[in-house]
Amino acid sequence: MDLETAIKNNVNQALIEDIGTGDLTALLIPAEEIATASVISRENAVLCGTKWFEACFWHLAPEIELCWLAQDGMAINAGQELCRITGNARILLTAERPALNFLQLLSAVATQTRYYMEAVSGTGAKIVDTRKTLPGLRLAQKYAVRCGGGTNHRLGLYDGILIKENHIIAAGSIDRTLRAAEKVAPPGVLIQIEVETLDDLRNALDAGAKMILLDNFDLDGLREAVALNAQLTNKKTVLEASGGITLENVRAVAETGVDRISVGSLTKDINAVDLSMRFSTRFAGQ
Repeated sequence: MDLETAIKNNVNQALIEDIGTGDLTALLIPAEEIATASVISRENAVLCGTKWFEACFWHLAPEIELCWLAQDGMAINAGQELCRITGNARILLTAERPALNFLQLLSAVATQTRYYMEAVSGTGAKIVDTRKTLPGLRLAQKYAVRCGGGTNHRLGLYDGILIKENHIIAAGSIDRTLRAAEKVAPPGVLIQIEVETLDDLRNALDAGAKMILLDNFDLDGLREAVALNAQLTNKKTVLEASGGITLENVRAVAETGVDRISVGSLTKDINAVDLSMRFSTRFAGQ
C-alpha cells in the first residue's frame, strides 16, 4: 500500500469511528456558519502529520481553505501558529478531534525520533524503528520516523526476513537457517539474523550473514561484537543493537561502533504532542 492510500484509509476509518451516524453537537451551530481557526503548538516538537490533518477536513468539505505555516519535519516552538483553516463551522468542529489526533500522534513519533537522532549525532549510528506500531497506522508512524530523521526497518513480514531463535531451533542451526532464507527470499529482500551470544555471532559471521541483530548485548558485549566483525569480515556485516535502548543509554550504545540501533519506543511508548485548535473569527454564511 502506498502512503496516499494509507492516508485515505486512515482518515476514512477515523471519521467513521468518531462521527458514526452524525455529529449531534454540530447541530448547535447554524448550518451556514463560516469560521476561521488556527492550530497552535503548546510545546516544542517536530511537526508531522499535515497530510492526515488536512485530509480529515477535505474528506468532509473539499472547499475548506487550509494554509500551513510550518511543514512536516520542521522543529516547532511552544506558542507557534502552525496553520489557519477557514470553512463551514460545523465541518471544522466535526473534523477537529480526528485531525488533531493524527497531528499530535505523528508529531510525537517524529519528535521522539529526533531526540534519539540528536543523542547519537556524530557517531555514525542510524536510529531504526520496529514493527511495534499502532494497528492500522504502520505506514503513518514509519513516515513520522523518517520525518524525525530516523530509518525504517522492514514494513512487515512480507518485505524482509528477520531470523529469530525459534526459527534457528526449528531449522537446526544458524547456517541451515540462513541457507533456507536465501532460497525463499525474493531478490533484494533484507535477510537479518538475531543472535544472543558472541558464539552465535561468530557462527552467523562464518555463515556469511550480511546483517545481524545483537539482542540485549551489554556495552562490553557490543564492543566485542564490533571487534569480531572487523576481524572476520572487515566490518562488511551490518550490526544492529536492540533491546533495552533508552535516551539515557543510546549514546553509549552508539559509541560501541554498531551500525544501527533499533528502538521500539519510537512508535510504541510516546506521549502526544500538545496542540490545540482555536477559533479566531466567525461570521454567518451568505
